[in-house]
Amino acid sequence: MDEKIQRRISIAVDMDGVLADTETHFIQYYEAESGEKVDRKSLLGVPENLAFPDKTAVRRYVHTPGFFRSLPLIPGGVYAVKTLMEHFDVYIVSAAMEFPLSLYEKKQWLEEHFPFISWKNIIFCGDKSVIKTDYLIDDHLKNLDHFSGIPLMFTASHNVHSNHH
Repeated sequence: MDEKIQRRISIAVDMDGVLADTETHFIQYYEAESGEKVDRKSLLGVPENLAFPDKTAVRRYVHTPGFFRSLPLIPGGVYAVKTLMEHFDVYIVSAAMEFPLSLYEKKQWLEEHFPFISWKNIIFCGDKSVIKTDYLIDDHLKNLDHFSGIPLMFTASHNVHSNHH
């Protein structure tokens, strides 16, 4: 018998800004550090690194020990990933190499919030264009623009004016 084995569709899901709420965390860090309140509306359409009056803040935060480990979850993220896993091969992908301190923290974060994801389905890389899944869900155009599969843009404050994905 000649049976065709069907391959499951694969989906790569970004961590920061898709599963982990970096925007809220940036705001919390900035308000704690500066004492200034941040109106979320002021972040709309502004790149993350330029979103706060202190333009060095975001870069400083992502290099702060504990930042990635203490990220809040995006509401519904765990449910969404579990649901996707029922029908698709799901991989969690992060360009963690950009922030070397983040590697261990991100692994710990995933173990806490997504313990059902195998270590074989976690990809820490430097350039997401090497990811060869069928789909990529990401909030950054720099990752979606060079993805060879089907890019799906996850809406975030910094990309609200973008509509080409």
